[in-house]
Amino acid sequence: MMDNLRAASNHVVLKIILGLICLSFILTGVGNYLIGGNGDYAAKVNGQEISRAQLERAFSSERSRQQQQLGDQFSQLASNPAYLQQVRQQALSQLIDERLLDQYAKDLGLAISDAQIKQAIFSQPAFQTNGKFDNAKYLGIINNMGFSADQYAEALRKQLTTQQLVASVTGTDFMLTSETDALAALVSQERLVREATINVSALSAKQTVSDEEVKNYYEQNKNNFMTPEQFRVSYIKLDAASLQETASESDIQSWYDQHQADYTQPQRSRFSIIQTKTEADAQSVLDALKKGGDFAALAKQKSADPISARNGGDMGWLEPDTTPDELKNAGLTQKGQLSGVIKSSVGFIVARLDDVQAQQVKPLSAVHDDIAAKVKQEKAVDAYYKLQQKVSDAASNDNESLAGAEEAAGVKAVETGWFSHDTPPAELNFKPVEQAIFNGGLVGENGAPGSNSDIITVDGDRAFVLRISAHKPEAVKPLSEVTAQITDMLKTEKAQKEAKAQAEKLMADLKAGKGDEAMKAANLSFSAQKTLTRNGQDAITQSAFTMPLPEKDKPGYAVSEDGQGNVVLVALDQVRSGSMPDGQKKAMIQGVTQNNAQIAFEALLSNLRKEGKIKYGAAAQAQ
Repeated sequence: MMDNLRAASNHVVLKIILGLICLSFILTGVGNYLIGGNGDYAAKVNGQEISRAQLERAFSSERSRQQQQLGDQFSQLASNPAYLQQVRQQALSQLIDERLLDQYAKDLGLAISDAQIKQAIFSQPAFQTNGKFDNAKYLGIINNMGFSADQYAEALRKQLTTQQLVASVTGTDFMLTSETDALAALVSQERLVREATINVSALSAKQTVSDEEVKNYYEQNKNNFMTPEQFRVSYIKLDAASLQETASESDIQSWYDQHQADYTQPQRSRFSIIQTKTEADAQSVLDALKKGGDFAALAKQKSADPISARNGGDMGWLEPDTTPDELKNAGLTQKGQLSGVIKSSVGFIVARLDDVQAQQVKPLSAVHDDIAAKVKQEKAVDAYYKLQQKVSDAASNDNESLAGAEEAAGVKAVETGWFSHDTPPAELNFKPVEQAIFNGGLVGENGAPGSNSDIITVDGDRAFVLRISAHKPEAVKPLSEVTAQITDMLKTEKAQKEAKAQAEKLMADLKAGKGDEAMKAANLSFSAQKTLTRNGQDAITQSAFTMPLPEKDKPGYAVSEDGQGNVVLVALDQVRSGSMPDGQKKAMIQGVTQNNAQIAFEALLSNLRKEGKIKYGAAAQAQ
């Protein structure tokens, strides 16, 4: 079963669908086991509560995900309360869908065995070291997540059960051989065509356009002839990387003394345990150990914890932060020392201290160069922020120019050429800088000079102060500037109308059996026959595949256009079946079944929502 689930997880549609489930699992964790209801809930799904805390955790995670995905754009979106409320509703909707699927899986009696849970944990790469399961790593990770071993196993059981439900819903779609062959024949179909092209450019040269026509077109389409808003900007750039600082030996020693914990490995202890369900069993194990029994053998034989039992009870090296309280409080101080019977949250355990590694501190000589680099960086950052403040004050005090800021920064301002919203210069291509330029706050009213910007920080280690030195508002181009452009457009429109009319007349003559004479009179001829497939994306191919099947030994005709705007008369001579390689046919079947599976899953979720009793609480709307 686990192999089937892993195989299913590589299915394209299932990746999309399981994304919803896995996200909800990550967001909620084992909230049902850790959080009790307090009346202020987000929603109730068939009587089962989704708490405010679960929704807040889900909302926070979804917000962080979108922030990473959208980058600087997210800050602008997040300033809109309606957007954040939408994110909140998305997170709640995901939680509700996950709860509905979990309930439906239970109704169907789907279940995951203890052996499957064990295999899933052992095969998880995050819990492995050098390809082998590492119990200490496993316990450290789930403890940091806030789970006990039982809680994590229960949450994993819930996730795998839902995956089993998804696989059962989406893995049942199939296509009959006859359906596959028919679809393959249709997709691989070929059409044999000939083309006759009416040159629109040649016709355009013969057209005439009056001044009145040009003026009327201009008046009706002024919005198509706008000069975009343009800017010229003067700016000063501050860069922390350009600030060269030194690190004295006393600076290095002082930094080392203040951050010694960063170079200290705390004391580590290695324990072995045997876990039992009852106190009597634990006492029996302890008695056997005191009589000389082999700890590893007894652990493999008697321990109720399958993970540590597999390693003879060994839990690996544990630091104080990852050592369970039961072991911390067991009073074990000597290597080989046995504990008494310890009551724990999972039953009873007997523990042995196998080894202890004393705290180790790296000497300054081993980390000297690394610390020197850190000291230089800290000094540069400190100098950078002091320079920022100095330049900011100067720009504020002298708001009529950047002269004061130039003196404070020790560099001359740089002035750009003219640019628009769509063509900012590369040196200013940072979202915060562009927002400051284009939001209108730095532009003076009625052509008056604007003001200096505040310090604008980008990427953490660079900053700008700028002012708009010149500005041109958006404006309609004068008629004289666009007359030639409009004239060419109108000539082309007239030529295209003439070409289409000519093509329609020729098509009628061809269908009436007068084609040779008509084509000769128009000084046109059809090209050699060529084969088109559905892979073509051009207009002629699209037209050819929308034409009805031609009669036997009698071509069909249609009018189309080529990529240069010329009008093309298309003659469809023959339609024939193509061939599709087995690999391509298999991929086509997979794509169809994946699409059907996704539709089936969406229908299942829709029906569960329709039939379920979903009640929203006050926390659903809270900000």
